[in-house]
Amino acid sequence: MSNPDELLVAIAAAVESERSNQMSLTVVVGGAVITGRLAPEAVWRERVAEVLKDSDRLGPFSDVFTRRPQGSRPGPGHGEAPTHLHFHLARILQGSLGIPETGGMYRVAIKDVNAWTVGDLSYVDQ
Repeated sequence: MSNPDELLVAIAAAVESERSNQMSLTVVVGGAVITGRLAPEAVWRERVAEVLKDSDRLGPFSDVFTRRPQGSRPGPGHGEAPTHLHFHLARILQGSLGIPETGGMYRVAIKDVNAWTVGDLSYVDQ
């Protein structure tokens, strides 16, 4: 979407303000279908940092998620409209499979969402 959907921005803002991860959403981005629960950016960053910190190879990257880069905007909650959706427990749906099965952490630019629906789509294991 060249102009982000105002309703989708409002949903993202509500998630940011409530610090809740109970909003399920499914989006289509670049032909991929991503389904899962939204999380506030700060919560999402904390969780990604925790996962990275526990890794021998990726541990040094955890700092990137715990601090804001210099000169960056203050972000949602400081008068700025959200620009990204932060999914956790999310899957990319492909055919009858959800990748990864356990859910992953995805960050999606709202302006890149082509279509969306409220709810977490299931997939069928066969």
